Amino acid sequence: MTTTAQALGDTSTYAKSENQKGDEVSSFFSARGAVIGVASVLALAVLARWYQGWASWDYGTESTSPEFSFYWMNLFYAQLILAATAFVAGIAYMWFTRDKDLTKITSKVELRRYSTFISMLVVYAFAFVFAGSFFAEQDAAWHQVVMRDTSFTPSHIVLFYGFFPLFIILGFTTYTYAMTRLPLYAKGVSIPLVLGTLGPMMVLPNVGYNEWGHAFWFMEEYFTAPLHWGFVVFGWSIMGLGGILVQLMSRISILMSDVFLPSPEPKTTAYTS
Repeated sequence: MTTTAQALGDTSTYAKSENQKGDEVSSFFSARGAVIGVASVLALAVLARWYQGWASWDYGTESTSPEFSFYWMNLFYAQLILAATAFVAGIAYMWFTRDKDLTKITSKVELRRYSTFISMLVVYAFAFVFAGSFFAEQDAAWHQVVMRDTSFTPSHIVLFYGFFPLFIILGFTTYTYAMTRLPLYAKGVSIPLVLGTLGPMMVLPNVGYNEWGHAFWFMEEYFTAPLHWGFVVFGWSIMGLGGILVQLMSRISILMSDVFLPSPEPKTTAYTS
């Protein structure tokens, strides 16, 4: 009986210890930021798609009409203002609130920052799905049906000047966060980080080349034309997120052993490249 009671007591103690460790791990890794960010991007996408469905056919086929100016060009100007403001505000916030001495942060603090960084990557990648896939394919379908008389079509205004700036802002902000708060990225330039977060940004300059080409040639029914290759090539650079994942797994495993394994003294980050 005594042996059984001791065994049950040991099992209970072990279960409590494991539950406590689970609670500690969950306190460092939270999906709340990612969920809020993804939900926000999804809400914007649904709103944009609803607006297109409501205003495209009635007010978006004749660029010289006053209705087009009211419903579409005003949206275009509003998006430019919001995008410029959000970009400057996001980068400025990340810079002015940066950690000025990354050698003194503890492993616990760094681990929490990686949780935030991963959430930012998730939101960024989710926004890229709408920019590089959903609204991009919709843009191709629209121009195969409606002959454009302007570069600022309903599909272009949402895609090129709405969701392109959105994922670019998220990518730049994520890159700045990593460079100013994570020792892994603060001491040098990470090729996967640059490719994954800044590489897709180059699809925006390709918009100018694309519109220049469409002004001279009709290629609406030939979507694999060279004018569009830049979108694909630069868009593929988001695969650099795979390299970022490898880097994160390596660093987080070290930090987790520092944080969750017994230690007589609190450990600080000692990252060496």
